[in-house]
Amino acid sequence: MKNHKNKFLQLPQIAGGKDALKKYLESNLVYPEEAKNKRIEGVVHLIVEIDDNGKVTQVEITKGLAGGCNDEAIRLIKNMQFGGVKNKGVRIKTKKRFKLKFQLPPENTVNYNLVMKKDEEPKPNSVKRYSYTIQI
Repeated sequence: MKNHKNKFLQLPQIAGGKDALKKYLESNLVYPEEAKNKRIEGVVHLIVEIDDNGKVTQVEITKGLAGGCNDEAIRLIKNMQFGGVKNKGVRIKTKKRFKLKFQLPPENTVNYNLVMKKDEEPKPNSVKRYSYTIQI
């Protein structure tokens, strides 16, 4: 016996799929100043309710972060638009789970390279000379 899935219900989707969602989040995420100052990083877990027109109607945080990250996650999700669906005249609301990662860029580090000039040959009993390059 074959197991067929019921294809009656269509679920709202983001136009462009996961790649478009990732691009939207990366380009619109504004890291909260308080979270930057306190070096807060992590993942905000949300449950989002979407109506049949693709509009976000409710956002619930199941696991959050401090420093304004929760508010920023809600703002991003509420501004999203999903594609509307037609389910043979039946209006349904669906729920989706999202995880939004808040990660600060790495702090500035100092890198240096020791380079001996090729045109200089070491002289006996002399001090070796090096040039330093510091990249920030």
